[in-house]
Amino acid sequence: MRAIQDIHTPWYEYTEPLLELLASLPPNEKVVLVGHSFGGMNLALATDKYLEKVVVAVFLTGIMPDTNHKPSDVVDQKYARTPPEELTLDTEFSLYGSVNAPSTAFLLGPKVLSSKLYQLSPIGDLELAKTLVRPSSLFKADFSQANNFSNEGYGSVPRVFIVCDEDMITKKEFQRWMIDNGGPNDVMEIKGADHMAMFSKPQELCDCLLEIACKYA
Repeated sequence: MRAIQDIHTPWYEYTEPLLELLASLPPNEKVVLVGHSFGGMNLALATDKYLEKVVVAVFLTGIMPDTNHKPSDVVDQKYARTPPEELTLDTEFSLYGSVNAPSTAFLLGPKVLSSKLYQLSPIGDLELAKTLVRPSSLFKADFSQANNFSNEGYGSVPRVFIVCDEDMITKKEFQRWMIDNGGPNDVMEIKGADHMAMFSKPQELCDCLLEIACKYA
């Protein structure tokens, strides 16, 4: 696993393993792709490039861009609509890269993990997350320089948004804004799910994904 400081184009390089997987699929095989949190942006990039490989794109409380604005717009909207103190708490920020092209990395602290991401998840999953957490990137430079996602690619792939109603890092109000802005084909909601629905409501999430797969596949 590479450190964020060794990655010069974080968004694309983070997405590269997914792009390679899609490229390796047999000609007639399609997949259901699920993007969680900032993974929604990687999901959008992958569907824009390999739309013929994706039967449906699922945004699990994921950042869901549109095709009318630059990818950075939805991220800017998220930060504009959320007080900084609610996002940061004990998160540590640092600069990396060159003097002419600096990038910002962040490391989530135990307070933000326990109160904003895993507040309804089992304590064992929270404690494991504390030991595995590592620096990541805000991707701001990548998003601001990227072209709009295309209507012919990303915009033509069926999309489903799964709302997590107890998400404290991407709050329900902003999830609903992304739904109104991005126009997914379907919207589902998991009651009592925090940001990490795979831990706080695993059975309900599994049921949603099975329902989506049966409908679109």
